Amino acid sequence: MKLNLNPSQIKQCRNHAEKIASNIQTMIDQHTTVSVERAILRLLGIDGVNSLDVPLVNVITDHILEEAELSLGVAHYISYAIHETKLTPQKIAERIANNTLSLKPYKENPKSPYIENLNPYIDTALKQINTQKQHRQDALTSMPKKTTPDLYVIVATGNIYEDIEQAISAAHKGADIIAVIRTTGQSLLDFVPYGATTEGFGGTMATQENFKLMRKALDEFGKKHHRYIKLVNYASGLCMPEIAAIGALERLDMMLNDSLYGIIFRDINMKRTFIDQYFSRVISAYADIIINTGEDNYLTTSDAFEHAHTVLASQFINEQFALKAKMKPSLMGLGHAFEIDPELENSFLYELAQAELSREIFPEAPLKYMPPTKHLSGDIFKGFIQNALFNIVAVTSHQSIHLLGMLTEAIHTPFMSDRALAIDNATYIAKAFKDFSNEITYNDNGIIKTRAHQVLNEAENLLVTINEEGLFKTLEKGRFAGISRTPIQGKGLKGVFTKHPNYTNPVLNQMLKALKKEENHEN
Repeated sequence: MKLNLNPSQIKQCRNHAEKIASNIQTMIDQHTTVSVERAILRLLGIDGVNSLDVPLVNVITDHILEEAELSLGVAHYISYAIHETKLTPQKIAERIANNTLSLKPYKENPKSPYIENLNPYIDTALKQINTQKQHRQDALTSMPKKTTPDLYVIVATGNIYEDIEQAISAAHKGADIIAVIRTTGQSLLDFVPYGATTEGFGGTMATQENFKLMRKALDEFGKKHHRYIKLVNYASGLCMPEIAAIGALERLDMMLNDSLYGIIFRDINMKRTFIDQYFSRVISAYADIIINTGEDNYLTTSDAFEHAHTVLASQFINEQFALKAKMKPSLMGLGHAFEIDPELENSFLYELAQAELSREIFPEAPLKYMPPTKHLSGDIFKGFIQNALFNIVAVTSHQSIHLLGMLTEAIHTPFMSDRALAIDNATYIAKAFKDFSNEITYNDNGIIKTRAHQVLNEAENLLVTINEEGLFKTLEKGRFAGISRTPIQGKGLKGVFTKHPNYTNPVLNQMLKALKKEENHEN
């Protein structure tokens, strides 16, 4: 511990963050959303689309919205339908889609005594997720462990088959993590597209089939080269819990998952996204999927030097939300970034201070460190140097998830050659600076320690303010990233419902029961 941070101050920050998260959790526990209900349907085994290519899970929720009352929850309706028809959830969905079955009669029924009818289907989904978890664990245990950050690169062609080619190329060069960037705007779609896709702008559609295809390709490479390549996609947006569910079923290893990002940068209603985030994080916790949070994005609109404390405050809050979803610290990929203006004198020292601060406060978290983007220009040679400095900070401060900066960042989607150069840069620095951190200390009155203490103090003050005014009001005042959002605005609000007294979510209940049992066993 090189920064001499005050443990009592850190504990106090966590106390403030816990109160902030608890106030929101009260709201979460009282509500459900269309995307939560669709995720339940997916975990009951419902898949496919109707004749108009509308996902069957959307067909069912739309049917209930039009003919009945979604606040009762899909489990209420499907359990009654199984009891009366003796059909599987998939067959029930298909009959609703062709208008030969209606769930409307169950609207006025008492609380379903048939919820246990769902257990065999839930058990099938959980068994598949457990099998995927065990596969990952066995692979990671049997393969060499790294002591330097995992190298994270992106593929974003729009065509899943081309993405696979680029991903394998990156793995050959030494990438440890492949992130398939999602096509522009998908976070605002209130449905998950179906099947393999070959068209996308700035990225590729996140679908279950695309997840399956990429997972298979990376596994085949890993088996041949005795390496486990981790796969990433995005669970943020209007379908957060659904994408978390299909990611769990197809063994994704990391998922971008952060409500504040969706609220601030995609104008998704804050109630909707907090509710969706909770269920998606429970799913990720159950599936041992590392979440990536979006604090780095604050610094693309706010000044990274002046507003560094907002990143730390958000990390504290995201940590508490994750704990409420029963996530282990080892799954909390809290975000931050190398975004200070390079024209600022001693900018490297300030960047190192921030990175060390995050690492010391969250020692067990697999921090996701993002490369410079805001201050990159068409000068690719200067950009390459900026990325090299970023790589030095990543290795020196023991970051876990090291998203590589590309030579032509902000100009176009990276070429394979850009990615190869980025990996070469990071690999060279990881080797050259491997034990550098063990050889250095920081001056008590120097720039690095002074900066770290300043940021912590400002983060504590901000957490006090947020605790006093509430997170909703904080977001309305634009304290994060300088962007204001309100509780009654934003996309997806119509998909939020107060739970009926007879509401139940048996998938959530079973996952929480297993996670609590695991938590008690570890303690």
